Amino acid sequence: MSDQPSGGIGFASLPGVACPYVAPDPAETPLLKLRVRPLRIVLIGNPNVGKSLVFGRLTGRYATVSNYPGTTVGVTRGRALIGAEVCDLLDTPGVNALDGALSEDEAITRRIVAGPDADLVVQVADARNLRRALMLTWQIAECGKPMILVLNMVDEAHAHGIEIDTAGLAAELGIPVIETVAVEGRGLTELRTALTRPAAPLVRAEPGKDRVRWAHDLAVTFRRQRRRSVGRFQEWLNQAVRRPITGLPILVAVLYATYLFVGVFGAQTLVGLLEGSLFGKVINPAVVSTAGQLPPFARDFLAGDYGLITMGITYAIAIVLPVVTTFFLIFGFLEDSGYIPRLAIFSDRLFRAMGLNGKAVLPMVLGLGCDTMATMTTRILGTPKERLIAIVLLALGVPCSAQLATIMGILGGISFAALMTLFGVVLLQMVVVGFLAARVLPGDRSEFILELPPIRWPRLRNILRKTVQRVRWYLGEAVPLFLIGTVLLFSLDRIGGLTWLARVSRPVVSGWLGLPPKTAEVFVMGFLRRDYGAAGLFDLAHQGLLSGVQAVVALTVMTLFVPCVANLLMIVKERGPRVALAIFVFVTVVAVTTGTVLNHAFGLLHIAF
Repeated sequence: MSDQPSGGIGFASLPGVACPYVAPDPAETPLLKLRVRPLRIVLIGNPNVGKSLVFGRLTGRYATVSNYPGTTVGVTRGRALIGAEVCDLLDTPGVNALDGALSEDEAITRRIVAGPDADLVVQVADARNLRRALMLTWQIAECGKPMILVLNMVDEAHAHGIEIDTAGLAAELGIPVIETVAVEGRGLTELRTALTRPAAPLVRAEPGKDRVRWAHDLAVTFRRQRRRSVGRFQEWLNQAVRRPITGLPILVAVLYATYLFVGVFGAQTLVGLLEGSLFGKVINPAVVSTAGQLPPFARDFLAGDYGLITMGITYAIAIVLPVVTTFFLIFGFLEDSGYIPRLAIFSDRLFRAMGLNGKAVLPMVLGLGCDTMATMTTRILGTPKERLIAIVLLALGVPCSAQLATIMGILGGISFAALMTLFGVVLLQMVVVGFLAARVLPGDRSEFILELPPIRWPRLRNILRKTVQRVRWYLGEAVPLFLIGTVLLFSLDRIGGLTWLARVSRPVVSGWLGLPPKTAEVFVMGFLRRDYGAAGLFDLAHQGLLSGVQAVVALTVMTLFVPCVANLLMIVKERGPRVALAIFVFVTVVAVTTGTVLNHAFGLLHIAF
């Protein structure tokens, strides 16, 4: 056997890999054992290295790819044909370490890599940050599993003047090292070939050298820094979005652009075309005419006030789909541009006042897509206290995509001041609740460590792919719930339940909040599904049943109102039924109290929108 290289880690190879070591006994090599199940390949890597995109390229199954850490919280499974064998692939959460147990993600990934679920480990790394990648390589090697190192985003590394001697690094580590640009599919053929001949690492500690020193030495040896080709404007923007004096105007500009694209173009122009022209003049009149020949019950079920088509399908397709689609487009643009992680740094001081840190902006931003999904991603936060505060704030004040788009659609048509009033009130409530929770709840706050992706112009194809995938999710999950909600409302209406509900809640809805009695039905719909309740408010506003002040009050209450059923069940799963019930009661009280104060304040100050 030749001498051990001066790195502190040695690797024994399998047949087919050039390596200066003697191959181990096949009986001791996991990949050569007789298996009665498919080979299990585990993908692991730091956050924001393109791991989920590599997974999608290998399996042919699209996983949502986001340009910020914390996207893949659960474990995604798929299958891929590697050589002549069908293999199981597991996409694990992005982690920074495996030995610190700083978050649930790291604990889950550690158990998978060290346990029987991993026959082969593929580490996906950012080619621009070799030292950080190698620190994780050391820890993976300690698990004793065969592995491959994938250096992704080499195109961006080259743009930053970074070149890596992959052949030398592979010889030093004794494992395949593959360069890829996963977003373009470059290097995936080489990766598939390497998957048929990985190497089994053997960890051997070297006196006096820890993994940080080891990773630093290897990075210095095999990484070369040449002249950068990144533009000056890109460098300026990278700094500007993080500084208060320039970051705040940029944030305002981003929010205003989002308002124009989603609130004006999506919620007014597109909704007007679909609801007013297509459904209002073509589809619904035809449905009403056809249903008129049916028995009264069937006619009302399909084409009545709570008809499956005239209400359920119209809400789902004509009102919510356009605003959801435009929101997903702008959201995907911000994800892939690299802006959202910088927003986390910019907002770190604000979140620290609420017992969190800038990393909390990630589930908050995801909550703008779906609060249920965002509640699950609070696992990326470091302590139980932080996770609880984030869940409360998500349930209290973060509107989902359809709800946010409806807010923009209704208030955008009234005035920009009305829109800013709602956002200001909701943000103030979140800051106050977070501030108090940070001082009442026991526990500590974790440190804020975040890897920044480059500022870049997003690829249109990737944005469109993500938007299509998310719209499919909406059509597959939300539309059936719209129809179920419509059937429930139809049933309640037939038995007089809605009339009873309106009568019982009139002192609160009409008295305290100053809203039309019919709004009570909308709040019920909002509990079943937030976007369904948002669509109900949109319909009331279009019918002229809400004044400007009433629209602000109703939308504020809806935003602060109890989480939808799906999100409530997720809170039960994450924190237990007692905590979920406490959150349910708390946000209901806050919503009603805030709406009451707003209603009376507008009246006393003679404010009108």
